[in-house]
Amino acid sequence: MPFSSLGLRAELSRAVSEKGYSIPTPIQKEAIPLILQGRDIMGGAQTGTGKTAGFTLPLLQRLMATGKGKADKGRRHVRALVLTPTRELAAQVADSVLTYGKHLPLRSTVVYGGVSINPQKQKLIKGVDILVATPGRLLDLVGQRSVDLSRVEILVLDEADRMLDMGFIRDIRRVLALLPGHKQTLLFSATFSKEIKQLSHELLKSPAMIEVAQRNTTAERVTQVIHPVDQHRKRELLSYLIGSNNWQRVLVFTRTKHGANRLSEQLNKDGITADAIHGNKSQGARTRALSQFKSGSIHVLVATDIAARGLDIDQLPHVVNFELPNVAEDYVHRIGRTGRAGNAGEAMSLVCVDELDLLKDIERLIKREIPKDVIEGFEPDPAIRAKPLGKTRNKGRGNQQQTAAKSSGKKKTAKSNSQRPPFKGENNDQGRSRKRSSQSRSGQKGSSQQRSHNSSRKAA
Repeated sequence: MPFSSLGLRAELSRAVSEKGYSIPTPIQKEAIPLILQGRDIMGGAQTGTGKTAGFTLPLLQRLMATGKGKADKGRRHVRALVLTPTRELAAQVADSVLTYGKHLPLRSTVVYGGVSINPQKQKLIKGVDILVATPGRLLDLVGQRSVDLSRVEILVLDEADRMLDMGFIRDIRRVLALLPGHKQTLLFSATFSKEIKQLSHELLKSPAMIEVAQRNTTAERVTQVIHPVDQHRKRELLSYLIGSNNWQRVLVFTRTKHGANRLSEQLNKDGITADAIHGNKSQGARTRALSQFKSGSIHVLVATDIAARGLDIDQLPHVVNFELPNVAEDYVHRIGRTGRAGNAGEAMSLVCVDELDLLKDIERLIKREIPKDVIEGFEPDPAIRAKPLGKTRNKGRGNQQQTAAKSSGKKKTAKSNSQRPPFKGENNDQGRSRKRSSQSRSGQKGSSQQRSHNSSRKAA
């Protein structure tokens, strides 16, 4: 089915053709006709499936069908609002709006934190039809009376699961209170948690369900592998893999901002050009690092989960989990950075004995066992016992942050056998037969608390 069969305006079809696309992706094929009909949508799709164009194209067409946005003395009012969790995703969506709407007389802008608010205010004062925003900066502008949301006709919540994870639910509810009751709402989420379902019940009216892939599944074109390795040798193994395979473009994930900085510095000392991207870096620094990565000036981009959400990098062949995520669903989002738009990709995870429980959570979520491959010369030491990671595992979604486990005040004594448990799937050629350790991992089962609202808004 070609794009021409979806009923798009000539201007939009022309923009799609100029972009080099002729056949819509599965989610575009399903979403575009339904959105053009005015239906509310609850869409589930992995990253790299063409989701952004799937809602941008019909959004532009519907705005043209209801007028060019001019009112009150010729000033334009915001008629379409797209909320995203991160600056990078907001910028990506805004670029799509410009790309596909370049032959239309519609105006758009994007607002997010980390940059001066004054230029954003000036654009809004002049009037726009389409506003792409992160929740925190949008509310800042509302507070300064720089934007009026009372005439919004279409609301899009993109990557809603991540917005809830980052603690934006209160901000979202505040934004919703500023919108008219009658509007079309499009909600997209890579995962469907209880919180997402609850939000959809509150927002959507008789929504059409679109799910082009089974939820919480990984892309078929992504080859996954686990490389068991001791924690203190992870950086050495990563440098070896990059150098020996001559990888030119690698996205590496760490759990923390400090860890991202430290790893990028160590890789540069190893002669591998790298930079880090995370919420504490200025928007200018993040944009510069991403630009250098895309151009090939640096070969490795080290990122945290929040900063990497929304990164759109063509032909990214390799993703490495230097550390497994505390939340299993984040693994799906991480490796979704590769294998996009029909391209093949590789996702490697460097897993130490401390992370075996996190690995079990991931394999349980994706309903498959990930192959294990021990690299010669980097075999794990069987005498090393698992240690608490210092972060609790959170198997659910929502406004929760993994916090340091509380001390029970009682010392736990390990049984005489101190050897580590074997990696599942590891055969006798990969390592000696080992008995499972009975060491208590209660330090990994601490309490969870709500994410810091202010820090999440700053990260966006």
